[in-house]
Amino acid sequence: MQTNAIGKYRWTVVTLLFFATTINYLDRQVLGLLKPTLEKEFAWTEKDYSYIVMAFSATYALGLMLIGRVIDRIGTKLGYTISVIVWSIAAMLHALVKSTLGFGMARALLGIGEAGNFPAAIKTVAEWFPKKERAFATGIFNSGSNIGAVVAPIMVPAILGAYGWQEAFIITGAIGFIWLIFWIYYYEVPARQKKLSAAEFAYIHSDETDSSNTQATSIAWHQLFTIKQTWALIAGKFFTDPIWWFMLFWLPSYFSSTFKIDLTHPGWPLVIIYSATTIGSIGGGYLSSYFIQKGMAIPKARKTAMLLFACCVIPVIFAQFTNNMWVVVAIISLAVAAHQAWSANIYTVASDYFPKQMVSSVIGIAGMSGAVGGIIFPLIIGIVLDHFKTLGNITTGYNLLFVVCGCAYLLAWCIMHWLTKNAVVVKK
Repeated sequence: MQTNAIGKYRWTVVTLLFFATTINYLDRQVLGLLKPTLEKEFAWTEKDYSYIVMAFSATYALGLMLIGRVIDRIGTKLGYTISVIVWSIAAMLHALVKSTLGFGMARALLGIGEAGNFPAAIKTVAEWFPKKERAFATGIFNSGSNIGAVVAPIMVPAILGAYGWQEAFIITGAIGFIWLIFWIYYYEVPARQKKLSAAEFAYIHSDETDSSNTQATSIAWHQLFTIKQTWALIAGKFFTDPIWWFMLFWLPSYFSSTFKIDLTHPGWPLVIIYSATTIGSIGGGYLSSYFIQKGMAIPKARKTAMLLFACCVIPVIFAQFTNNMWVVVAIISLAVAAHQAWSANIYTVASDYFPKQMVSSVIGIAGMSGAVGGIIFPLIIGIVLDHFKTLGNITTGYNLLFVVCGCAYLLAWCIMHWLTKNAVVVKK
């Protein structure tokens, strides 16, 4: 990647996005790590917990549908600021609730706030990077979701053991306000950023004069639903986002019930698993960018990389055939790394097919689809796990869910490939 000759302020921007995404996922995962503690205190069933997760998913879906359009209108700087303020307050409010309904309401507000992260971040990358660097930049900031997931199993049990579960929500939620100071001070769009050199500004916009393989049209928000590329992203997110949320919200409980992990202490299997996702996110973004640099067409590069990542999730099906915890950790690590590699590329697909002015809207629509899947799948999870828990073998329930996880990405890839086989780039 070019840096010194043309400037590197765009990588400062990616650093800001990375830390925002880290905080986003740190706040999101606290509940999953506290689940064994909270389900005893509030007498939750698996279905109760699934309803709380669904409350987050429902408002996350609604937020994505609306906030992408809002960010396209008010800009990334203000949009991101509002989003972080809302989700940080919501995260801290978890500490005040006294009932299952209260947790559902707090999660609902968290979902609304956190919905702004990816539409704002993807739009920021589209504003600050030429297409050939976008997947790599997306992989870098998207790896923040993995770092948040790595930090949480260390940080949250430590706070829980020293202070209590309420303080775990308060401390993690407050971090977002620290990030805001840096965002407000350092960030501005390229056209108004005084720290940006003329050479780097020109490089960022170097591919905007390429009009090959485009269709000239003006697209209103509702018309995005008439475009095949939009539906490809909808399908890709619908079938795969719920798998990642399952890995976030239920893996701590899985290791606790299956391998008797004590979640009041740092969960090293979880740390290893979520550390692997960082490699997947950055490596996945780099791989498709590498294919492009070697002369492969952009759509083919994305699809080739995503097919490879979809195949890497399949082995999670076989986790049920071993009793060795570390073998299971290795298999799940590969699966979640592949998910983040997939995620880095599917987000970038939006900026490949749509102009910058529409990216947040498209990402919002696609993210809403993933969140709708995140509403449906937790309900299935709750029913399945409660059923097998009554039979005294909840691990069998998890094994069935791993089969679903292993098949989801290949199905999503096939649908996306079919919908974009002859697709062209939409140009406003």
